[in-house]
Amino acid sequence: MTNGVTFDFIHRFEPGTDERAPPLLLLHGTGGDENDLLSLGRALSPGSALLSPRGPVLENGMPRFFRRLAEGVFDEADVRRRAGDLAAFVAQARAAYGLAAPVAVGFSNGANIAAATLLLHPEVLAGAVLLRAMVPLAESPPADLAGRPVLLLSGTLDPIVPAENAERLAARLAQAGAAVTHTVNPAGHGLSQADLAASGAWLAKNFGG
Repeated sequence: MTNGVTFDFIHRFEPGTDERAPPLLLLHGTGGDENDLLSLGRALSPGSALLSPRGPVLENGMPRFFRRLAEGVFDEADVRRRAGDLAAFVAQARAAYGLAAPVAVGFSNGANIAAATLLLHPEVLAGAVLLRAMVPLAESPPADLAGRPVLLLSGTLDPIVPAENAERLAARLAQAGAAVTHTVNPAGHGLSQADLAASGAWLAKNFGG
């Protein structure tokens, strides 16, 4: 219970200290929680308000944002449902905390739910940093992302996300009108210093964070 509101997601919220910096919606990877990306958010955009929910799905005890059937094979009905739940949570949090539309910063499973939210609920996010994201849905309805800035960071050595899959996601987002920057770094599935530097610079350039 926060500000008289009972939220649908367990989460952490840190108020911003710079009104010019964009609120960040931090979305962890499999096995993470609401604390995982707080330090990343502070590093990428000092002064931003940070909203960090815990994924509501458990896979062998590890929190995720949606179910999967196997590695890289998503339960697409659940993806759609959970993207709707996340969109509703963001609206709830914006009203409770007085936030502008946030920029999602998602890693792995968190990046995938952020991509699904962009495609299914394009009004929810001001933009997104998608770290090691995959195509979340085989098909999705036409979305109007109207110049929404999106940074997609992939790794050349990533054993989980095929290069072709990341390229398809970039193309789908661009087709929906997003202003997509897709950068491939010499890294695996984990994050590198190059990813952090690129993300921080991109946020500062696009959102003044």
